Amino acid sequence: MFAKKSLGQNFLMHAQTAERIVQAAKLPEGALVLEIGPGTGMLTRALLAQNLKVVAVEADDTLAPELEETFAPEIASKQLKIVHADIRNFDPSIIEGEYHLVANIPYYITGEIIRSFLTAGHQPRSMTLLVQKEVAERIARSKKESLLSLSVRVFGTPEYCFTVPRGAFRPAPNVDSAVLAIRNIDSEAFSDKSKENYFFSVIRAGFAHKRKRLAKNLEDVASVEQVTSAFDAASLDKNIRPEDLSLEDWKLLTQSLSNSS
Repeated sequence: MFAKKSLGQNFLMHAQTAERIVQAAKLPEGALVLEIGPGTGMLTRALLAQNLKVVAVEADDTLAPELEETFAPEIASKQLKIVHADIRNFDPSIIEGEYHLVANIPYYITGEIIRSFLTAGHQPRSMTLLVQKEVAERIARSKKESLLSLSVRVFGTPEYCFTVPRGAFRPAPNVDSAVLAIRNIDSEAFSDKSKENYFFSVIRAGFAHKRKRLAKNLEDVASVEQVTSAFDAASLDKNIRPEDLSLEDWKLLTQSLSNSS
């Protein structure tokens, strides 16, 4: 099977790694799982072996029918459903009831997938993702926050589960990977969509220009007076940089900015 660069494909080839991913997901018995990019079906097989129900979304025109043929018995028994689509065009609201996301996702759309599902109207209860090691570390282990780590932490609890060496894939990527779990995803992290949108507009502005101080960056979304007042209310140093604020600092700052607007 040839991997397509245009789809960012790196096929997982180790059955033991696939089984470890399923174990790391800590899924309840009989859970419904949404899998992105099943590829050759290595992870799909491990999920099915645990008697989980799986909806697998595959964009590859060649792989989708091959998966339907390979897993014909599981499809017939309704344990598995193959959806031939690009995950970026997939609407999770069509999934009935609670579900969990488990996937080996292409590096180039990692951030997009994480953000889109965490902010979706029908969020997964948990996400267990095979991603670039550096990304997993930045989200779950780094002492410095980033736009992506804050986007995750505001909704759930990230955990760096284990490292997966590049040799576990075909073709082998240039970097190692890691399994990142996002647990306890909170559908009520924001009281309404307008507050969620405002929070993200503030943190995006905060990280927009890396060489500038946070206070200066925030002038893109508020006046100098409002920023000064919000910093005073949140007891923040005027020279602090965006990566040095904790999630709680950001929440307080956003609330202070909202109150002063």
